[in-house]
This record gives sequence, structure tokens and C-alpha cells, in this order.
Amino acid sequence: MKLLLDENLSPRLESVTDDEIWQYAKDNDFAIVSKDSDFSERSVLRGSPPKVIWLRIDNCTTIRAGFLLRDAFPRIQAFLSPTEESCLVLTLHV
Repeated sequence: MKLLLDENLSPRLESVTDDEIWQYAKDNDFAIVSKDSDFSERSVLRGSPPKVIWLRIDNCTTIRAGFLLRDAFPRIQAFLSPTEESCLVLTLHV
């Protein structure tokens, strides 16, 4: 399982365009993890690869986002297996 984090998840990540992220993920077999709806919308229009994991969460620490990903690990594994789904939406339950 290879995940490519969109820059909105951490200020330490480098700034590149969405097109560059999409193409890199597609070429290198990554799933894109993002808090923005732009990649989920793109996945609806273009399908996969790459697959998109959309984190529907408010502003929070990267640690909290990491907990969400870790807790959803079984769902993510199932989503990344060969299926027709192109976008997985994850939310924090308060």
C-alpha cells in the first residue's frame, strides 16, 4: 500500500500542482490522500488509477489525521484492492 499525501495535510510537504500529484500517483501506483474535494471530484470524472482517499475532516493536527488513517486501515486495504471504486471518504467521529 503506497499513499501519497496532498500538501494540505502537512505544511512540510512541497508545493506542486494537482495535475503533477495526480500524474505522479498514477505513474507510480500511489493512492492520493487529501482533505480537499478536488481530488475526489477528479476521481469521479477520470476514474482510477489513482485511487483517492478523501479525509472529510476539519482543521486538525497531522497526528489526528494519522489516527484516522490508522483506524481505517482495514477499510483502506479493502478499497485499494482491485475494485471499481475510485474514491474512499473517511470522516472523524466525535
